[in-house]
Amino acid sequence: MLLAFDTSSAAVTVALADPVSGNVLGSSTTVDALRHGELLAPAIAEVLATAGVGVKDLTRIAVGTGPGPFTGLRVGLVTARTMADVLGIEVVGVCSLDILAKQSSLALPVAVATDARRKEIYWALYDGPAADGSRRRLEGPAVDKPADVAHVLAGLPVIGRGAVLYGEVLGATATGASAGSAAGTIGDEPELVEYPSAEVLATGVVTGTLQVTAPDPLYLRRPDVTMSGGPKSVLPK
Repeated sequence: MLLAFDTSSAAVTVALADPVSGNVLGSSTTVDALRHGELLAPAIAEVLATAGVGVKDLTRIAVGTGPGPFTGLRVGLVTARTMADVLGIEVVGVCSLDILAKQSSLALPVAVATDARRKEIYWALYDGPAADGSRRRLEGPAVDKPADVAHVLAGLPVIGRGAVLYGEVLGATATGASAGSAAGTIGDEPELVEYPSAEVLATGVVTGTLQVTAPDPLYLRRPDVTMSGGPKSVLPK
C-alpha cells in the first residue's frame, strides 16, 4: 500500500492508495496551520484504520517536499523518512506545487501560488495538461513578493492559497475552497484549489503523472542565522 501525506501548507492531508491501481482507500484532511505535529500521526492512524490496513502493509511512502514554512514542512518529511527507515520501504518526495497544479481541472497553462508568509508567495508556472493528466513545470519553484512576480503570472489562472490572499495584486479575484477539492474560482473559471491534496499525491505517484524526487525539503529561503565570518576589527579605519 502507498501512504501519502503533505504538511507544506496550513492543511495536514493524508491518503492511502492501492499501489497498482492508484485507487484511494482512505483519506483525511484538516486545516490548522499551528498543529501539524499534533495532527499528522493521528490522521495516519485514522486513514489506515478506515482502510483496514496495518503499518506493516505499507510498501511505499510519498511526501510533499514543499516549498513551505520550515516547521510544518519538517513534520511531514521527518515522519515520512522515519517511517520508511523503520519499515524498510521506499520513500519519495514530490514538489507540493506540482500536486496543486495537477489538482486543476483547467485544460490550459496555470500558475500556482501558495502562502509563504512574510507577505510573500511560493510560485511556479505549468504547461497545460498532457493526455495522461500530468503537467510540465515551466518555471519555479521560487519565493517572491506578489507584486514582484505579478507580471510573470499575468494572464494565467492562479491556483493556491496565494491567489486568495493576494488575488488583487496578482490580477485575479479568487474565492478559496476546502483542501482536496479539484478546482476553484478565478473570474469565470472553476472554484480555486487552496491546498495540496494527499489523494492527488497518492494517485499521481502510482500512475507516474507526478515527478518524484528525493524526500528533501524545498525551503527556498536563505537561513535566518548564518555562520560567523570571523572576528571583526573594532579599530577605526
